Amino acid sequence: EVQVEELQRLLAGMEKEHRGLLLKMKEGEAELARLRSVEGDKLAQQDRSAQLEKEVATLREKIHHLDDMLKSQQRKVRQMIEQLQNSKAVIQAKDSVIQELKERVAYLEAENLEMHDRIEHLIEKQVSRGGHSSRARSKSEYVSSKRLTGSKPLPLIRVVET
Repeated sequence: EVQVEELQRLLAGMEKEHRGLLLKMKEGEAELARLRSVEGDKLAQQDRSAQLEKEVATLREKIHHLDDMLKSQQRKVRQMIEQLQNSKAVIQAKDSVIQELKERVAYLEAENLEMHDRIEHLIEKQVSRGGHSSRARSKSEYVSSKRLTGSKPLPLIRVVET
């Protein structure tokens, strides 16, 4: 954005110089036309006329060069703006994907918690049924569980021995 602003400032300066040169060229052409219309072949007028013709030619070259530079700078500004817009679109798309993944993770965590609760309920049923058998079993014979630790809570995994 800073580069874009700098380029726009440069463009404004070039446009101002362009207008000034155009004005100066028109003034030179007007004076040249006036000198040509005056009768007489005075040497001073011919020298001034030749000088003005050279000046007009030089100004035309400068104007042409400035036009080329202006077009080049405008292209650069358009390309930068397009790159910024493309980058914003990519970021928005990635943000959308991230949001979808967050929602999916939340859904899967809820589903995991529900499954955990169901397994716990089933284990409790098995333990309560098993408690009536002739041989009493400890809870550790039925369930082996391990919780993994880390920055993000992972699912609880239980293995039921039969």
